[in-house]
Amino acid sequence: MEKITVTLPKEKKLEVNKGALIKDILASENSSLLSRAIAVKIEKELVDLHFPVTSDCEVEIITSQSKEGMEIVRHSASHIMAQATQELFPGAKLAIGPAIEDGFYYDFDLETPITQKDLEKIENRMQEIIKREFPFERKEVLKSEAIEIFKKRNEPYKVELINQIPDTMVSLYQQGEFLDLCRGPHIPTTGRLKSFKLLSVAGAYWRGDEKNKMLQRIYGTAFDHPKELRAYLTRLEEAKKRDHRKLGKELGLFSIHEEAGAGFVIYHPHGGILRSILEDFEKKEHLKRGYSIVYGPQILKLDLWKKSGHYDNYRENMYFTEIDKQVYGIKPMNCLSHMLIYKSHIRSYRDLPIRYFELGTVYRHEKSGVLHGLFRVRGFTQDDAHILCLPAQLNDEIQKVLDFVSDIMGTFGFEYEMELSTRPEKSIGSDEDWEKATQALELALKSKGVDFQINQGDGAFYGPKIDVKLKDTLGRLWQCATIQCDFTLPERFDLNYIDSQGKKERPVMLHRVILGSIERFIGILIEHFAGAFPLWLSPVQVKIMTITEKQKEYAEKIKEELIQQNIRVETDLRNEKIGLKIREAQLQKAPYMIVIGDKEVADEKINLRRRDGRQLGVLSIADCILQLQNEIQEKWIKLGGDTT
Repeated sequence: MEKITVTLPKEKKLEVNKGALIKDILASENSSLLSRAIAVKIEKELVDLHFPVTSDCEVEIITSQSKEGMEIVRHSASHIMAQATQELFPGAKLAIGPAIEDGFYYDFDLETPITQKDLEKIENRMQEIIKREFPFERKEVLKSEAIEIFKKRNEPYKVELINQIPDTMVSLYQQGEFLDLCRGPHIPTTGRLKSFKLLSVAGAYWRGDEKNKMLQRIYGTAFDHPKELRAYLTRLEEAKKRDHRKLGKELGLFSIHEEAGAGFVIYHPHGGILRSILEDFEKKEHLKRGYSIVYGPQILKLDLWKKSGHYDNYRENMYFTEIDKQVYGIKPMNCLSHMLIYKSHIRSYRDLPIRYFELGTVYRHEKSGVLHGLFRVRGFTQDDAHILCLPAQLNDEIQKVLDFVSDIMGTFGFEYEMELSTRPEKSIGSDEDWEKATQALELALKSKGVDFQINQGDGAFYGPKIDVKLKDTLGRLWQCATIQCDFTLPERFDLNYIDSQGKKERPVMLHRVILGSIERFIGILIEHFAGAFPLWLSPVQVKIMTITEKQKEYAEKIKEELIQQNIRVETDLRNEKIGLKIREAQLQKAPYMIVIGDKEVADEKINLRRRDGRQLGVLSIADCILQLQNEIQEKWIKLGGDTT
């Protein structure tokens, strides 16, 4: 029999029979290697342990401790959950069941709605399936054969998916009596699923299209060790307490009303103040870094959106309207107006770089199923800027934006990670321009000594980008800042400058946001701080409370003095017990409370306390103001103990 060479980790080379299975090769070399492996990677392709090796190759072991390994475990868990669901609910039709970040889900078409109570039954059946140690068996069949198989099994969603696969062969996976359409890979047997939990049931339209049938989606999660699962479930409970939708209502920050339109945020007084604080902060930070503040209209003629490529590449996310028989696009991005400002004058190389900044409100047609509080909305404001520069200035400008990101994330106390996202399938521009843009971003990251990951195919349609993912206090990652390098739109809009030789040359454009969507960032801040904002951000910085009505006049006097010093203050002068007033102020997350009784009035002092209950003692109003102003000036941030 023909022999081939398989190279295992640590350069261990084995001669094996052509067609030998990976599991047998690992078992012959090292039984512990086989017990740790859930899959392998051969020539950068993930495959099952049942994969037959037919040529010389290097084998990389994939364990459940790796990111790729956990994704395989979670995908396999979705199949086990689907098997359990079909056993308990005969007639349940299968849709799709992928692994997602931190978990998995499966969509079902069921006659009887599944409730939260049913999840325990499904979990118990999953445990039975795990104990049976069913192997995940892969088989490849003709597309036509697969269609017939799933027609006989009354699986119309699988038939629809197979019909859209261009290949003549498709892969199926079977464990026990359960069969699914799947590319794989999967864990060797159901017994390799160790720690899992089903979390919730939700509705989901087939293919995410509200015109299609509503299916039932079961969410779950899986981990390599029970300890990791317990930690994750604890984080979920903490996340529920911090849910920005719940806290947004309790703290009077914002609301979203169906009668006004799904995905459109209405800011209440406290939320309006919070947003205004962020926007004022942003304006100051941009002005001191050489940006010019500009504003563009909300709608622009359709011809401009066609010229930019948005119509061809982004129109499914846009809204359109017609005025005087002329079609207009409601802007999903701010870049077009900024390019028109640039074109309004002849530009010299001496003028560059030019940095335009706009707190621009944009509208994007998001499907109703993905809308989520402030995190996913249809109308939002971006701290958007476009930098037009000489090619020779590009590296310096990208590095300045990276410094800007670092400064601002530090102000809010966020750690962050970075990704370099490359050209997507749907895009505009030449290969040469994309290569130059990608190299420019990569060079700037390396010049700053920044660690980053490559995110293949996730760039903007007009250029590659650096994505900044900040990490909140629960360790969750959120996409916020982005820096996009664009050689294409300056060409499409014929942007130019006059160089030192008097010739026209093309500038490069950087699209960038720092906070990103203001709405999304506010949602992140609410959950990060559990609504207990640091003093400089808090909509109400001080709550003044009286013990009896006799102190009302003195309380009003203190309030006026604080307002004159630009300190945001509210009073509680009700004829209620002081304990109740303090408790309500704590629930409203006011950073400081001033309690006034007869003694404070007589001594012309105030009694200051923090929201966590710490008593700061009796102070003069001048000393109180000085202490507050110093803390506001320092933008003091403390996480943990001060989020009561």
